[in-house]
Amino acid sequence: MTVFEELKARGLIAQLTDEDEIRDLINAGKATFYIGFDPTADSLHVGHFMALCLMKRLQMAGNRPIALIGGGTGMIGDPSGRTDMRQMMTPEIIQHNCDCFKKQMSKFIDFSDDKALMVNNADWLLNLNYVNLLREVGACFSVNNMLRAECYKQRMERGLSFLEFNYMIMQSYDFYMLYQKYGCQMQFGGDDQWSNMLGGTELIRKKLGKNAYAMTITLLLTSEGKKMGKTQSGAVWLDPDKTSPYDFYQYWRNIDDADVIKCLRMLTFIPLEQIEEMAKWEGSELNHAKEILAYELCKMIHGEEEANKAQATSRSLFAAAGDSSNMPSVQISTEDFDNGSIDILTLLVKSGLCTSKSDARRNVEQGGIEAGGEKVKSFTVLFSEKDIADGLVLKKGKKKFCKVTMQ
Repeated sequence: MTVFEELKARGLIAQLTDEDEIRDLINAGKATFYIGFDPTADSLHVGHFMALCLMKRLQMAGNRPIALIGGGTGMIGDPSGRTDMRQMMTPEIIQHNCDCFKKQMSKFIDFSDDKALMVNNADWLLNLNYVNLLREVGACFSVNNMLRAECYKQRMERGLSFLEFNYMIMQSYDFYMLYQKYGCQMQFGGDDQWSNMLGGTELIRKKLGKNAYAMTITLLLTSEGKKMGKTQSGAVWLDPDKTSPYDFYQYWRNIDDADVIKCLRMLTFIPLEQIEEMAKWEGSELNHAKEILAYELCKMIHGEEEANKAQATSRSLFAAAGDSSNMPSVQISTEDFDNGSIDILTLLVKSGLCTSKSDARRNVEQGGIEAGGEKVKSFTVLFSEKDIADGLVLKKGKKKFCKVTMQ
């Protein structure tokens, strides 16, 4: 199976232009391609994960990835998939986020010896002359066509700022610059980026001739990946200080049965033949498939040692073995006690298992909370410092744990 065929078999390609040329370049290991990342936070999250895996997969086949950090476009904000305008960030925050992205990406992509590039579009966008941009680039875009793009249509009723309206032109100009500066012939992105990506391909061909070698391909799961990057308690980050290796492992260990094989195909490097055998598994066997997925992805992000710890802790907890050494934990101090005791609602909030005391009370009343292996039957239950001295394990539902200890 060729590299291109494998991308299709893993469900990574939704739509593309110039299929024959794209297939030949990728299979020959001669593609220079880019994927963009807007620095809206100081860590990448699960929503970026598939793009990083794709870059790694193609680099292993000899192709050269360019990770384009949106230091310039980040000042505008992409309206795709949004109902409101993004909060504006300062240049200092954007630069800090860019630096964090580079550190995390280096775990996936080999940037040595020009095998891959990391480029910041602030290098050209921030120095543009507005009138020249209108003449040289704006003239290549039809406003009628832009307004028909899905990313703009969904915002028209609520209101679309002129600032955001320029995003397609900025992203298209990125491809134009990468094509000229680095020989980048190909761009990858999510299906919600299709209109913006086509704009870049058309700009190159209009400016440099119809035979200019510029191609576009979209990934199937990137929009789903953005949803996957969120849980009820917030985003799932790749930074271990934001999402611990254990919580990262548990996120994948707890995905829906219907998603496990799809994620194994798209996100892991396990041979397809093995995954197709797993697709035949049913019932409790699917839990083993989830363990494999969680372990492989945790190892990829946090290393083998952390993946082993996370798996051992997860297994011991579900087997009621009581090993909480690697469990997420929180420390409290004597100041948190009132007359020598602390109530269960306060503990649940401080542990992060519940978002508020009302949320904690609701979970207790529904019978979903355990403390020290026993179900908590009342929200008025109190604990002393002695109860917590050796560590008190709190459990919410079947899968959420936290150990409370004293400072």
